[in-house]
Amino acid sequence: MIKILGRKKTIFPIFIFIITLIVYYLTSAGETPYDYFTRLATAFLKGKYYLTENPVWLNELIPAGNTKFFVVYPPMPAILSIPFVLIFSNFQQQHLAHILGAGIVYFTVKLALKIKNDEKLAIWSGILIGFGTIIWYLSSTGSVWYLGQVTSCFFLMAALNESFGKKRPTLTGILLGASFLSRLTTILSFPLFLYLIKGKKTINNSAKFILGILPFIIFNFGYNFIRFGTIFDKGYYLIPGVLNESWYQKGIFHPFYIPRHLKVIFTSFPIFQKEFPYIIPSHTGLSIWITTPAFIYSLFSNIKEKIIKISWIIIVLISLVIFSHGTTGFAQFGYRFAVDFYPFLMLLTIKGVAKSKLNKYHWILLTISFLVNLWGVIWINKFGWVSF
Repeated sequence: MIKILGRKKTIFPIFIFIITLIVYYLTSAGETPYDYFTRLATAFLKGKYYLTENPVWLNELIPAGNTKFFVVYPPMPAILSIPFVLIFSNFQQQHLAHILGAGIVYFTVKLALKIKNDEKLAIWSGILIGFGTIIWYLSSTGSVWYLGQVTSCFFLMAALNESFGKKRPTLTGILLGASFLSRLTTILSFPLFLYLIKGKKTINNSAKFILGILPFIIFNFGYNFIRFGTIFDKGYYLIPGVLNESWYQKGIFHPFYIPRHLKVIFTSFPIFQKEFPYIIPSHTGLSIWITTPAFIYSLFSNIKEKIIKISWIIIVLISLVIFSHGTTGFAQFGYRFAVDFYPFLMLLTIKGVAKSKLNKYHWILLTISFLVNLWGVIWINKFGWVSF
């Protein structure tokens, strides 16, 4: 069967997309109450850039009057929701997360095939990103915070796929711009894409690449200006009472917060208890080497390759920003802020595995990654067995 799929590289990615979509739907917790984006999409369709209602559970809206409330998050997920909200009268936000999460798997499989024409590597890579990382939990849940990161990851994986394929600079810029309008930190990855698409016409391709990104940056500036009177993204600072929270004692961003992020991403463990079910996820977070031990193969990539060097630099740059944020991403499974650089970590992992044939150790670590994430998704989404 694998050989048959291998003859048509377009078939298997579509096949795994469908399977992933079904699994995400079946393992979902159901309708998310944190549906900021579908509400904002509805507002966009009515010609408004704000919400007119402020439900008590949506606690990160910015009031601008009695019937005007701004959504603080970058709007790309809301923009993507518009056609679904227009067609379906009660479109649920988590369904968009299912689709985009499955899309991440689709582009990962295609990327793996472009890096090395190895069907087993493509299968291994698709299973890893879709079911061996916290992408599974984020995509099956689809709350506002998770959907923003899933959306950003989707566009970054699409941009990587394009950069290793046809290398169309304008399209690559558009995809990075869409990622930026989902999670602002991902704009820091532009040096890698510039390098990948430069070709023989470096200056010309660079100009086209920037031209692709520019509309999204201008849109973001304009969107901020009509809401806050400035082009800068200061919305989070305007959430009522946010700076009174104990985790923001030095403001929203400060290097002082870096150690707390390092603790979560590298040293956090599940919660052990004497009663059944004995081991439960912690909403505070879970170390990346527990949720996805297969990422160890990122260290096997050839550091002498310029692509590898730039990818690691991008991961460090993005990490410095997200690690400086006052909160560590809770409530969550794993460390969700790391998804901002997951596409580059996945690229490094594929490159690391591609250096040799897949062996039993690759499959063992993939199996462990799968079981840990299955545990997290089922325990949290289906049984509610989770705590801080």
